[in-house]
Amino acid sequence: MASIGNGFYVLIMLVGVVISSLVATCAASFYQDFDLTWGDNRAKIFNGGQLLSLSLDKVSGSGFQSKKEYLFGRIDMQLKLVAGNSAGTVTAYYLSSQGPTHDEIDFEFLGNVSGDPYILHTNVFTQGKGNREQQFYLWFDPTRNFHTYSIIWKPQHIIFLVDNIPIRVFKNAESVGVPFPKNQPMRIYSSLWNADDWATRGGLVKTDWSKAPFTAYYRNFKATEFSSISSNSFSDAALQSNELDAYARRRLRWVQKYFMIYNYCNDPKRFPQGIPAECTR
Repeated sequence: MASIGNGFYVLIMLVGVVISSLVATCAASFYQDFDLTWGDNRAKIFNGGQLLSLSLDKVSGSGFQSKKEYLFGRIDMQLKLVAGNSAGTVTAYYLSSQGPTHDEIDFEFLGNVSGDPYILHTNVFTQGKGNREQQFYLWFDPTRNFHTYSIIWKPQHIIFLVDNIPIRVFKNAESVGVPFPKNQPMRIYSSLWNADDWATRGGLVKTDWSKAPFTAYYRNFKATEFSSISSNSFSDAALQSNELDAYARRRLRWVQKYFMIYNYCNDPKRFPQGIPAECTR
């Protein structure tokens, strides 16, 4: 009876630990993970810390940043973008370090007039140098529902994902002299701001302030250290290697064939001295 009692006690303790860990996970909120950094009351956290919104009006935009810095791992966030006529607005969601030689991994959503698609603009900065733009249309309306935008950042590569579908891979090309972000921890930033001098059709379409305020919404933030990334994205073997698995590669090709609208590697006019070295890998 004593052994049964001891076993039951151990079981209860284990259940308590599991419940405690679940509670800790559920209790995580925007209040705990982020600071509202600018825009006064245009940035708001509500629903008990489970929902965040950024707004833009003619006076100011707004933004937030993570309390914590990250070095490698997976970052997931669900966004619902500005609906209706969003021309001239940019919703930026990115990782960045600080300083003149900063590293940065960018998602930027370029607004458009009603009925026209958003442009998803991606970029990677290493040691202060960017100019690595790839742009995409999305295969859904990003203003109707929440969708998940993710970054997997490993020493071997950076993967951009939309609803767990890879859209871009930036590989470590240090072997050919291209710096790679691997030494500078980065915070998560997001902002909603007016960029009507360039965002929509190169600045030809201006922000219609009669439609303000413009608002974007965020939920279900998750940051996972690389060592504990689960296998629900790709196979375990793929996560431990430098490559996507076969299914992920097919999805990547599908996106790049049908939805990519700009790739700096295919723009030789920008690079009269030759396309960047990472484009040849």
